[in-house]
Amino acid sequence: MAHQTLNIDNKKLSLEITGTGTPVILFHSLLADSSSFKPLAHELEKTHQVITLNLPGFEGSDFVGGDLNVIADHIAKGIESLKLSEKPIFLGNGYGGFIALITSIRHPQLAARLILADCGAMFTEPGRAAFRGMSAAAKEKGLEAIADVAMRRLFAPEFQEQNPSLVADRKKRFLALDTETFHGACSALAGLDIRDQLSKVFQPVLVLVGELDEATPSSMSVELHAGLPNATLNILPGLAHVPQLQAPAIFMDAIRNFINTK
Repeated sequence: MAHQTLNIDNKKLSLEITGTGTPVILFHSLLADSSSFKPLAHELEKTHQVITLNLPGFEGSDFVGGDLNVIADHIAKGIESLKLSEKPIFLGNGYGGFIALITSIRHPQLAARLILADCGAMFTEPGRAAFRGMSAAAKEKGLEAIADVAMRRLFAPEFQEQNPSLVADRKKRFLALDTETFHGACSALAGLDIRDQLSKVFQPVLVLVGELDEATPSSMSVELHAGLPNATLNILPGLAHVPQLQAPAIFMDAIRNFINTK
């Protein structure tokens, strides 16, 4: 495993590279850091080069502000600097899915294809209110005040009951999140609406969503799929917001044909 820190406009962008083959770039969720991809990356690296990003403001990567367009441009510069042997596949989950999508819209020649797991093009008003509410509560009382809410947005209650150690680890990682990064992301996602930009995405896109996702409900993925010119939709039964962590084998089965198609 090769850890790299890129210097992009005097800001650090941290990532890990493993495996060989067609590159797959992993963009993690807001409520789950890059370690949420570890079980999946272990499978992916058998056939692909896997580039796991620490998004700006996370673990070794400098904060560049909350604006998703700025973040997308920053990451695009980082990817370009890697001088990859072929166009990569973007795989984004949640917040990372939004960033992967916006990066592809703003830099259309960068990715060969996209996998967008549990994201969308905009949130409903209740979804927007949830981000504003979480941010306000965290500002007033700290991330501890919303840790249980965050876990419920990641995993269905039954899964939490059956996997207490995994949930405890996720909660610990969530509490280590940089608060400036969290508030910036909540504000950006609460105001997001890129529905009119979807027609610009000409690459093949696989849209995945956990059936039980409370953070980005499946209706958002249905709308996203409908707005993309060249997309396939797969709703994953029994899974929630981080399906690649909850059931890596099922997630790998869902993407295998797509990532192996040239």
